[in-house]
Amino acid sequence: MHTRIAMDRTANPHRTQTDSSEPAWYCLRSHPKHEHIAAAHLRLLDGVTIFCPRIKFKRATRTGLVSVTEAMFPGYLFARFRLAEMHRQIRYAHGVSEIVRFADRYPTIEEGALMQLRGHSGASDIKEVSYDLSEGDQVQIVGGAFVGLEAVVTQVLSPKERVKILMDFLGRKIEAEVECSSVLRQVAHPLAA
Repeated sequence: MHTRIAMDRTANPHRTQTDSSEPAWYCLRSHPKHEHIAAAHLRLLDGVTIFCPRIKFKRATRTGLVSVTEAMFPGYLFARFRLAEMHRQIRYAHGVSEIVRFADRYPTIEEGALMQLRGHSGASDIKEVSYDLSEGDQVQIVGGAFVGLEAVVTQVLSPKERVKILMDFLGRKIEAEVECSSVLRQVAHPLAA
């Protein structure tokens, strides 16, 4: 036997688990790679507080090691506003794809959770991930004659800002001394560092 569930077409789209007339934190989805654009436009609106955490890290490119800043949560940012009053302005702001919701509910985020996250990212909302090298680290060579090879750090020569590495080269293990900026510690993701 099939049961039909009637959908209430008059349901208020602004209904949440809390009173939507009070300011609360909501999660917003941005257009791909537009978190910073959405945040910039939303900051222009009165009564809206934005939190768009980012990470800064080093990435290997064909031209060497470059510093990159990306969204900590790709495709998402957080905004504090009165949903009942600001729903339309937020939803249609440049760079915003949608306010995250589940059916007709817009879940709120506890202030404490965001403040804890903000504490890790600092006043500028950017968490800088450093790649301090130490003995035994697996690295990829991103500059110099051995570009693209993988190696293991055998010694850190701090005063010279150089490291000794051990690598497989033409079927032999060789040790070389290179600049720290010529190697990148291998991690699965910048936040895993």
